[in-house]
Amino acid sequence: MPDYVTVTADEALESDLRSLVRLSIAEDLLDAVDWTTVCLIDDKRRGGCEIVPRQSGVCAGLATLAWIVDEFDADLKVELLSQDGDELMPGQAIARVLGNVRDILTSERTILNILSRLCGVATYTRAFVDKVAGTKAHVYDTRKTTPGWRLLEKYAVACGGGRNHRRGLYDGFLIKDNHLQLGGDENGPMKASVGAEKAIAWRGGSVDRMTAPQMVEIEVDSLDQLRDVLVVGPDIVLLDNFDLDRIRQAVQIRQELNPDVELEVSGNVTLDTIAQIAQTGVERISSGALTHQATWLDLGLDWFDAKTT
Repeated sequence: MPDYVTVTADEALESDLRSLVRLSIAEDLLDAVDWTTVCLIDDKRRGGCEIVPRQSGVCAGLATLAWIVDEFDADLKVELLSQDGDELMPGQAIARVLGNVRDILTSERTILNILSRLCGVATYTRAFVDKVAGTKAHVYDTRKTTPGWRLLEKYAVACGGGRNHRRGLYDGFLIKDNHLQLGGDENGPMKASVGAEKAIAWRGGSVDRMTAPQMVEIEVDSLDQLRDVLVVGPDIVLLDNFDLDRIRQAVQIRQELNPDVELEVSGNVTLDTIAQIAQTGVERISSGALTHQATWLDLGLDWFDAKTT
């Protein structure tokens, strides 16, 4: 079964990260200087610090640390002591930053802001992933991401053991009720099966010299709609806000009509409900909570003897 592309620490992620760092620099410095640091710290002072979690969690974002430092044009060296996806232990350093003390102080808040956010998303995702262990279900993110942070937050979801849904509107057909409503005519909304057929006919084709994506997914809100689209055969059918009983019925119907189609559940997915959803036999469970409900992980900078650097 094909899937949406997993976000990795590639050029696209680096580009987004650097854009965010430039915005952070503008917020903190506004084309000026860090007056407190310049006033109190000698420009030749060398030192080092460790990035240390204050609580347990999952590591995410270390792959971006060198890019952050580079965007500051800082006289600093980065040493990674952990890898993205690793378990974090309170008090156990995950990276060192060594070099000009002024540069460390000026870049400190941006470094911690980005890593704390990404570690928080990875940690929250891992909690969801652990709940579905032993089932066939996988946990997926959504497009409910912080503007400008989409690739970074999706990367963090992957670090936490989750899977990435589509990155945007460009890399998959996802037909929702609004598409069917507005794609209809005076006789009423477009039938779900017709919408699925149209997308299947379009996939891989060319429109204005652009290649259409391969993945076709359609949202249904009733078992009758499910029966109609299963005959057409999209890659995925999204069960929108189905209760447990209807999810179980949907799995049975899918097995009877087209077992090659995967089922995704979305809506009312929480840490309290996801285990029961996974036990119904669906393959995919998506939740915007992975990103919009995740809290930051508490990270800090601990200084050590400058002579050791």
